[in-house]
Amino acid sequence: MCHPLRATLLLSLFAHGLSAQALPRAVPSSEGFSPTRLARLSGFFQESVDSNRVGGVVAMVARHGKLVFEGAWGMTDREAKRPMQLTTRFRIASQSKAVTSVAIMMLIEEGRLGLNDRVSKFIPGFASTTVSTTEDSAGTKVTRIVAAKRRISIRDLLTHTAGYSYGTEPSVSALYAAEGLGPKAGWGWYFADKQEPICSSIERLATLPAVAQPGEKYVYGYNTDILGCVVERVSGMTLAEFFQQKIFTPLKMSSTSFCVKQEQAPLLATVYSLTAAGLTRAPDGPLGQGDYVGGPCISYSGGAGLISTAGDYARLLQMLLNGGELDGARVLSPTTVALMTRNHVGTLYGSNSGFGLGFAVLQDPGMEGVYGSAGLFSWGGAYHSTYWADPADGVVAVFMTNLLPANGSLLQDRFRTLVYQARTTAVGH
Repeated sequence: MCHPLRATLLLSLFAHGLSAQALPRAVPSSEGFSPTRLARLSGFFQESVDSNRVGGVVAMVARHGKLVFEGAWGMTDREAKRPMQLTTRFRIASQSKAVTSVAIMMLIEEGRLGLNDRVSKFIPGFASTTVSTTEDSAGTKVTRIVAAKRRISIRDLLTHTAGYSYGTEPSVSALYAAEGLGPKAGWGWYFADKQEPICSSIERLATLPAVAQPGEKYVYGYNTDILGCVVERVSGMTLAEFFQQKIFTPLKMSSTSFCVKQEQAPLLATVYSLTAAGLTRAPDGPLGQGDYVGGPCISYSGGAGLISTAGDYARLLQMLLNGGELDGARVLSPTTVALMTRNHVGTLYGSNSGFGLGFAVLQDPGMEGVYGSAGLFSWGGAYHSTYWADPADGVVAVFMTNLLPANGSLLQDRFRTLVYQARTTAVGH
């Protein structure tokens, strides 16, 4: 476990700019944060480790592009007694979706596809799709498969309104399992063990029924994996190659990838499970450690496949908060980022939060009952990691852990509270 002195030392190193994170640093008070109140984050994470509610955590907070807080608590691997480091790599699962969304928007900016293009233009199997519906017939629920009312678009996929889930619903689970998807892929999102390229899986997905008609519901699922295949088809690169050349290298995200080499295994956080019985090491396989070390590393899941660090991910978010540019590397136009971070789905996602082109977008903090400003965009991952960027306040925050399942964990909620309670000026000042 991390000794309390460790958090104090990290804050001291942070103040002198000596840690490994690449974003520039500022004295917290110069960016409207109380150092004393920020220290509550350290106390909370240390207590969470000490009370056996999490194996280890890395957290970072920046304002106006400058770090005001960073720290590492607990262990990367408790059994091997390897302390958590700022450079520890985490399975980020659905935080991969933001990267794929950026990739799609880059191709749109190049004029190589459009938001309203039909996906069938790139993956022909989506030209004629079906939808599973459940209806009441004489008091009995009857499942029918009907034709989709229209073809799905790139925008449908970015906003999760294409109707595709992860295939775990009883009405479709057997059909998906027969194709190695849905229940046969963890909770549907897991691809790391597959011995085929992502487009091969997605071509089979096109033969399976969605669970809602295009544009009618917000349905979270394979949408971003379909987009990953679109990136490959349009660019002529694998998703791994596109990410590396077009996003990771320009943004200096040197520790982000789809898998980890064997010699880098000690850098990867171990997955732990928080259950009623306490915290235990998660098993191997899709709902535990997974095949990210020594696995086939062939199926590049744009929806949930990446490994990253808190520092790398903070750079991605800062690029977006900067309007598409970081340290002289322009990835997107400010107008594109503005479009991505607006609500595109009305009330389909929620009455107080909407959904943009890859992110949840906060509409009314008061009605939602959360800290943050209107326009804050965010998401997280299956391993209990989370992030947000608050354009009105200039804040980027990243919380990384590998906890699956995270039953009853309050880490994400308390992280946001403790960040905002440390602010000493009004939002935007």
